[in-house]
Amino acid sequence: MVAVNLLAGILLLIAGRKLFWLFVGLVGFVWGIHAATHFFPGRPEWMVLAIALTAGVLGALIALFLQWLAIGVAGFSAGAYIVASLLRVWGHGPGGPGWFFILIGGIVGLIFIISLFGWALVILSSLAGAALITETVHMDHGFTVLLFIALVVAGMIVQSRISGHRV
Repeated sequence: MVAVNLLAGILLLIAGRKLFWLFVGLVGFVWGIHAATHFFPGRPEWMVLAIALTAGVLGALIALFLQWLAIGVAGFSAGAYIVASLLRVWGHGPGGPGWFFILIGGIVGLIFIISLFGWALVILSSLAGAALITETVHMDHGFTVLLFIALVVAGMIVQSRISGHRV
């Protein structure tokens, strides 16, 4: 599972804006992994991957055929995922008031992606990719924060160069 998470995180960092459907599919995949491990604890890894792949494929198909719906769902999902990851890094769970902050993060992600679609994809996919990678590798808290920031910056620079825009 570690290799799959790292690969998904790297793809989000490098190609989140260029391959919009991939961004939506990977966000669906990440949420599928978290939902499967939360709602079906102790299940075999293949089952978790099957649920995550199904969510990812559905997300990619929605992105291809219902683009604006997919944009909204991806923006909300990425914003909520980023806040949930930050809460975990800071030692808080999603319970209690954490759900409120996750909901606010989702709403901010939705508004952000609709109003600034291109740049929002770059920023959200860089944040989501960095969150996925730093969540997967278990290191000292201080180093994790520095790695997260470095990955976000690197993802934004790489994606802006690929698309021909400057950060």
